[in-house]
Amino acid sequence: MSKVSLSAIVPAYNEAHNIVEVLKSVDFCDEVILVDSNSTDNSIELAQPHITKLLTREYVHSASQKNWAIPQAKHEWILLVDADERVTPALREEILTLLETIDDREEVGYWMKRRNFFMGKQIRHSGWKNDRVIRLFKKSKCKYVDKHVHSEIEADGKVGWLENKLLHYKYISIDHHVDKLQRYAGLQARDFDKKVGKITAFHVVIKPMWGFTKHYFVQLGFLDGFVGFSIAYLRSYGIFMRYVKLWLYRRDLE
Repeated sequence: MSKVSLSAIVPAYNEAHNIVEVLKSVDFCDEVILVDSNSTDNSIELAQPHITKLLTREYVHSASQKNWAIPQAKHEWILLVDADERVTPALREEILTLLETIDDREEVGYWMKRRNFFMGKQIRHSGWKNDRVIRLFKKSKCKYVDKHVHSEIEADGKVGWLENKLLHYKYISIDHHVDKLQRYAGLQARDFDKKVGKITAFHVVIKPMWGFTKHYFVQLGFLDGFVGFSIAYLRSYGIFMRYVKLWLYRRDLE
């Protein structure tokens, strides 16, 4: 039985520190597409030997970028991997085996769990224990929900599960992570504008406090040690900044 062809899509912006390793991890795919958001580092130069197609587009938000790129893939089945993720050898073999029978199955996409690393440590709790994403899917049946942040695939059909996990390296430096939280908070403000009423102490005091409590105590972040404390604190900070950015966004619209 012949194997179904597979296109890999890797979105990136200034990912010189990641780009070679992530592209090597998807080199088993029949087509490898880099979707670059006008990087100013040498990401593209480093990527060129490992890709079959380069797409460039000004970044709007993650879902928009991915939905723009997906129809341009040559093959029906897509493996979409972010630059800070890696396909392990075990996951690679599972996908290759699945491709031999995938057209005989009813699933239009597949969930994968992720093994997350932060500040040099594998995170086993802190709300990341059951982290999952849809990364293998049919382009004619799946698209990302039009959200600025944390968008997931919307599938027209059944979604199955893969056994092996993606590796996810969320951390470069603390300054980079705080900058990312700030950027995400600004993007989230637009998603939250229509569903949040007047901003009160509930949003800027209670919700950040609950965010810390949830990650550190309820989701056992304390078992991840100082890194778990850092994740909980940064989570609460991100929630606070979401509503600060929303307040600023609304003020600027007046």
